[in-house]
Amino acid sequence: MLTLYRPESIFSPRHAPSWLLFTFAAGAVNASALLACQTYVTHVTGTVTRLGMEVVHFEPFLDFALVLGCFISGAMLSGLLINGRAHAGKPPLFGVPLWIAFWLVLFTALGGHFGLLGNFGGAVTHTVDFLLLAILSFAMGLQNAAIATSTGLLVRTTHLTGPATDLGIHLAELMFSKGEALAHAKRHAALRAGKITAFAAGAAVTVPLAHRFEFLAFLLPAAMMLVAITLSFLPERIADEFRARRRDRAVARTAALP
Repeated sequence: MLTLYRPESIFSPRHAPSWLLFTFAAGAVNASALLACQTYVTHVTGTVTRLGMEVVHFEPFLDFALVLGCFISGAMLSGLLINGRAHAGKPPLFGVPLWIAFWLVLFTALGGHFGLLGNFGGAVTHTVDFLLLAILSFAMGLQNAAIATSTGLLVRTTHLTGPATDLGIHLAELMFSKGEALAHAKRHAALRAGKITAFAAGAAVTVPLAHRFEFLAFLLPAAMMLVAITLSFLPERIADEFRARRRDRAVARTAALP
């Protein structure tokens, strides 16, 4: 799998805030979606559970199948724009999936405010409600796959089961590791703990905003995504990382010479 960021870059002060901002945005999107249409959109564990539970009820089953399908479709598009282009000999578009996700969340805020996505709150009953679920699930699939690919599957930003598991593993390592292994465990544990906190904070901050401003509450996660993209996924940022990787490879080749 093609990756963009090296491990030392992932944990650097330059890029680590981006992962927390993306995770904050996902928590905000998830909470706003729950208030808007009583359905989570950023992860699939609960979705698949409800899919099985509602298998004999057509409309709820369709609701959860839509969330799952759109999330996977978003991840697939992200993979095509990054790894697919690389396999075709074209430059990978690491930032494009994130820009698409940003614009979709922004559209949710503004389109919902101007009546294009139905009423805020209540169960999913109308076509526009399904459209809202599709847009948000697709956007979160795009974001999660783009970040996961860019970091070599080290960072996920839309769900917490994996990060919580990783946190437990690295906390255990703190008890017996030494030297560089201890520093490695500390970095990983801090990142996972930060992501869990950021996701919860995104939800906590968004709830009162959603109660007051309804769809406009999605402006908050859109803004966080924009800041994170600016920090780590503008073309010049990506070019800097590629140059750094080339320097690292050149140093490694020189060191390997007899």
